[in-house]
Amino acid sequence: MLVVNSVIAAVNGAADATPLTALIAGVAAGGLALAAYTGLVRFLEGRRSPQELAPAQARLGLYRGIALGLGLFAATIALVAMVGGYHVHGWGSIGGALTTLGVMTGVSVVEELTFRGALFRVLEEKAGTWGALAVSGLAFGGLHLVNEDATLWGALAIAIEAGLMFGAVYAATRSLWLPIGLHLGWNMAEQGIFGTSVSGSGTGSGGLLDASVTGPQALTGGDFGPEASIFAILVCLVPTVLFLRAAKRRNRIHTRGSKQGA
Repeated sequence: MLVVNSVIAAVNGAADATPLTALIAGVAAGGLALAAYTGLVRFLEGRRSPQELAPAQARLGLYRGIALGLGLFAATIALVAMVGGYHVHGWGSIGGALTTLGVMTGVSVVEELTFRGALFRVLEEKAGTWGALAVSGLAFGGLHLVNEDATLWGALAIAIEAGLMFGAVYAATRSLWLPIGLHLGWNMAEQGIFGTSVSGSGTGSGGLLDASVTGPQALTGGDFGPEASIFAILVCLVPTVLFLRAAKRRNRIHTRGSKQGA
């Protein structure tokens, strides 16, 4: 899956010259990643139809996830704006937003398949749910250290707010569709709508709004983007706790070596 991730990153990088090519490439990259994951599961685990990608759950899971992601980031940027850290300079462009949608579609699918579908799920069999949450969250945060404006604090913030939240959502639902939708909705809101940088990627130009963040890094996230702000952590901790409580209520918190079920 990491190899697939590298291939798709290269494809997205080459195809984002125009909104149309970026959108087509992003959707195609997501489809390629889903096919690769399904093929690996069949070959390595002998499961013909991965339950975590059940087609019947796809539409509702994606819709709910996207709506939740949009709402969570909107709440985050509203808090940043309340302390004077978010500034709108005018309109961005629809083309830029479509380019962002294409790129983030591929990114969301690949990263969720890699870190929740593969890493979290396999680790959970050996270390239990809590161990899988911790390790996959830290690994997910560490991935973002390679970005242009990455910081250690930003990576740690990503590990806490996103790594733990996505893991909690998967633990509660045992489906990858809701985490994929949540990931896409958050990233699309962050750059595609509000025009801020995603995870220290060094760009915030692909949005409906032309905007910037200024002020203390702890409150605004600085060059890394709002994901490195304390507001993002606090906002995302709420659904993290709620989904973990739901997972416990549904008996989906597994201990080391325990038999896992739906």
